[in-house]
Amino acid sequence: MTAADEQRARAAQQAAEGELDAARHRLGALQVDAAAAEAAAAGRSVAELAAEIDESTARRRAALHTAEQLVPLGQQVERLEHERRARSERLRQAGERGAVLADRLGAVAVELDTLAGRIAAARGDAPSVAARAAAVDALAAAVTAVLDAARSSAEAAARLAEATGALERAAADAGFADLVALAAAELPAHRRDALQRQFEQLDAAREQAAARLADPELRAAAELPPADAASARTAEEHATAALRTADTAHRTAVDRVAALARITDALTALAAAVAPVLDAYARISRLAALLAGAPAENALRMRLESYVLAARLEQVAAAASQRLLKMSGGRYTLVHSDGLVSGTKRSGLSLHVVDAWTGRERDTATLSGGESFFASLALALGLADVVTDEAGGMPLDTLFIDEGFGTLDENTLEEVMDVLDSLRERDRAVGIVSHVADLRTRIPAQLLIRKHRHGSTTHHTTREDA
Repeated sequence: MTAADEQRARAAQQAAEGELDAARHRLGALQVDAAAAEAAAAGRSVAELAAEIDESTARRRAALHTAEQLVPLGQQVERLEHERRARSERLRQAGERGAVLADRLGAVAVELDTLAGRIAAARGDAPSVAARAAAVDALAAAVTAVLDAARSSAEAAARLAEATGALERAAADAGFADLVALAAAELPAHRRDALQRQFEQLDAAREQAAARLADPELRAAAELPPADAASARTAEEHATAALRTADTAHRTAVDRVAALARITDALTALAAAVAPVLDAYARISRLAALLAGAPAENALRMRLESYVLAARLEQVAAAASQRLLKMSGGRYTLVHSDGLVSGTKRSGLSLHVVDAWTGRERDTATLSGGESFFASLALALGLADVVTDEAGGMPLDTLFIDEGFGTLDENTLEEVMDVLDSLRERDRAVGIVSHVADLRTRIPAQLLIRKHRHGSTTHHTTREDA
């Protein structure tokens, strides 16, 4: 065997040992992945896990479909809210106009009562003011007629007495015993009979006038002061004017009552028309509150987008747990939690860590600084894996990590660098932004940034021995 053969054999041996180390490394990674898968499966079969994945995928698709349908529903909610505000404003204005009309109707009612009192006082016992005025006019006319008749009767009686006296004196001077003897001597029979009948008629008229004057009502009327027809007519005019005013007020009140009735009918119709809109608004408002995670409608206080993202977060947590198990020496895994958070915060996108040493699930805030860095790095890598799967296998070849290394101790930093080295071996470019000096010995390609008075400069270095 020559030296060249020996060198080739040694190179082949080294290559085989390298492949063996790589296979062992891959075997360890597969064992970690298998342990993580067994922990995540919790004793469930592959068929059960596939069924759960299918169910989660169906829920995610249904949630995405519901989210797409919510866009027109939100627009409809805004339009209905605008209509409800406009109709509420119209209802408020109609209510104000109704209150003003009600006040005016009350004032008209008071005015009607006042006019009714004045009309009743002017009417007295008569059925109406016009009847009262007619009765007063009739009484005044009757009294005037009686007084005129009485004066005419008195004047006629005085003239008759005067003529009778003159005739008696003339008959006595002529030698007649009385007027009858005078009439018998001078007048023919038919003339005497006519005079006798005329005398009897006059006497009957006198007796009738005396009887009428003896009537108690006429005597009482005669004792009254002279009737004031002008005052009666003035009272009648006032009463008639008051009646017209009252009638006008009554018609106005009737018109206003009719207007109020129409407004009431319009408000009732408007309320009936608004009722379905308000019911639809109430349903959509409850649906919006449910989707927004309002405590009154949603016991978990989880928004719809949080519910959709929760499915992705579960995938990210499962992928990150594979990384975190290796970083933490098989101690920690991440799980999604939809439990209620404190206060009024929305829930649905929380993460808890499962401690394999204690068997308990706790909040990620209880992790130490180094453990928190592990969890953050694992989540970033898990998110990259999920995005790669969702992108149809399109890999995310570049990952940048900004700071956080200064909080790690030496052993933890070594473990983190091993994980990052494994990523590089899988053809991923990992960029680290840090001020930790120890990292310079582990990173082959470095971009140094130096600050100067006139600006910053960059310097690219490559360490072959890293």
